[in-house]
Amino acid sequence: MDGSFILPAIILVPLIGAILTLFMGGEKQKYARIVAFVFTLITLGLTAIIMLGGDDLSQFDFSANWIDSAGLKMSLLFTVDGLSILMVFLTAVLEVIVVAFSYKEGDRPNYFFTLLLAIEVGLMGVYTAADYFLFYIMWEITLIPMYFLISWYGGPRRHYSAIKFFIYTHVASLVMLIGIFALAFQAAEINGGVVDFSFAAITQASPFFNEVFQTLVFGLLFFGFAVKMPAVPFHTWLPDAHTEAPTAGSVLLAGVMLKMGSYGIIRVCIENLELGAQNWQSIMIFMGLLAMIYGAYACIAQRDLKKMVAYSSISHMGLVMVSMGCLTTTGIEFAIFQMFAHGLISAMLFMVCGMAGHNIGTREIPLLGGMAGKMPIYATFMMFAFMASLGLPGLIGFWGEFGIVYAFYDWCVDNDVIYLLVFCLLSLLLTAGYYLFAMQRTLFGRLTKKIDLTHVHDVDKIEAICLGVLALLVVLYGVWPELALTMINLYSFPGVI
Repeated sequence: MDGSFILPAIILVPLIGAILTLFMGGEKQKYARIVAFVFTLITLGLTAIIMLGGDDLSQFDFSANWIDSAGLKMSLLFTVDGLSILMVFLTAVLEVIVVAFSYKEGDRPNYFFTLLLAIEVGLMGVYTAADYFLFYIMWEITLIPMYFLISWYGGPRRHYSAIKFFIYTHVASLVMLIGIFALAFQAAEINGGVVDFSFAAITQASPFFNEVFQTLVFGLLFFGFAVKMPAVPFHTWLPDAHTEAPTAGSVLLAGVMLKMGSYGIIRVCIENLELGAQNWQSIMIFMGLLAMIYGAYACIAQRDLKKMVAYSSISHMGLVMVSMGCLTTTGIEFAIFQMFAHGLISAMLFMVCGMAGHNIGTREIPLLGGMAGKMPIYATFMMFAFMASLGLPGLIGFWGEFGIVYAFYDWCVDNDVIYLLVFCLLSLLLTAGYYLFAMQRTLFGRLTKKIDLTHVHDVDKIEAICLGVLALLVVLYGVWPELALTMINLYSFPGVI
């Protein structure tokens, strides 16, 4: 079977869905959620075909000429490999879940679901593009609907948070664009003068890039991607964006949009700039350790459940940075695994935090207490998500963290800096501490008398199904991690030591 239509289809299907929901105003608004759900479900079905397509992922490659004149070549190239396939699958799964989870949305639902579908268009494009200019366009497409999602449907400080999110990430992407142009023009000098933005053309020329060029361009690209992860000290936009964003926005932001940064570092920086990566290795390790410790300490001080989970994302993405910084096959492999694991777990975390705000009326930890007796199903899902995030064996988070610690241990031994492992272990200890502390104050003890509980209700059927699907995936990949590792190993791991 010719599968080359599938990759462009997983971009076109949500695009068509976004256009349809956009024009479903007036009385038709109530059907927007159904249309959005159907189109995200179709996209998930197409993604499942890729996941079940066997070891030969090249059968899904798609190429078409876009611009090919006057020494300039840009193409519509789409591909999928072991680095991107889990991100594509994760995007498709989370889109279906957030559309279903948001079925109660009554404020201009046609615009709300249009924005969710538009985000899916950009995300699928980022993770499947095989041309740098196309990659950049898709990267920018993700920013615009997320900006409006926060600004229109967020909390009291939504406008400030949306502008901060857009400025940080857009400025970073412009710096990234400079790095992309530098790669393309330098490759053109080696490849015969044609400025070809395809991944293949630049990868072919990259071994001939000199060390100074690689180091400088790595810095430009790394900055653009590190802001997106986000890495400390470029992280300050994230807690604000998460706190003010609607639950669906937070799920997509933490679940898949943050992974664009780490994906870009591996796909663009490490693949093409091996000498630059080696020169920046110490900085990557340092920034990763700093993010791990800072994010974990910041969690302890938070009063808002959602902001606590936002800082935990900074800490967990610090783990990914450390793992990538090892520049080893094991390090890259488990960095990708942790990206996937954190995407599933953070989606659950932000959903239970969002439900606290909607169902209880507050996310303030000091105002809560004894919710396990009042909302037992909710409490079960919250405990499960917290346990998964702190790395409980048998759940997917354990394998991501274990693999990263193992890869970092090897790097520390090889470089005679075994003492650095203490920071990694301290981060894991702090993670267990702030989750257990938050859980104890929120779910157990005496039932709170600080808020009105007459309106409080437990998880409804659709919310339970959405959380249950995520919990099932967390358990499935936690018990059988080889399901994910087999897909990751289809990646060739270029540029590693």
